[in-house]
Amino acid sequence: MSVSEPIGTEGGGSWEDVRELPPSAKLVAKVLEYNETMTQGEIAEETLLPARTVRYALSRLDEQNVIDSRFSFSDARKRLYSLSIAD
Repeated sequence: MSVSEPIGTEGGGSWEDVRELPPSAKLVAKVLEYNETMTQGEIAEETLLPARTVRYALSRLDEQNVIDSRFSFSDARKRLYSLSIAD
């Protein structure tokens, strides 16, 4: 991070960043918009997408810095995903 870069902008993508992504990534972003945090399995269940498609969508969203992920405290094998788009 450079000295002139404002703090807090490194994780904040926008809906413009999502616009060019595949439909599956857009769907996952919308589901995360309405649900604060979800596991990959919950996202797959909610969207009716295969787990592999959800993984791909999450990786594409992560590339655009529009999601945050962290380990679940209740089960460290799982990650929790949330949308980090600045309104």
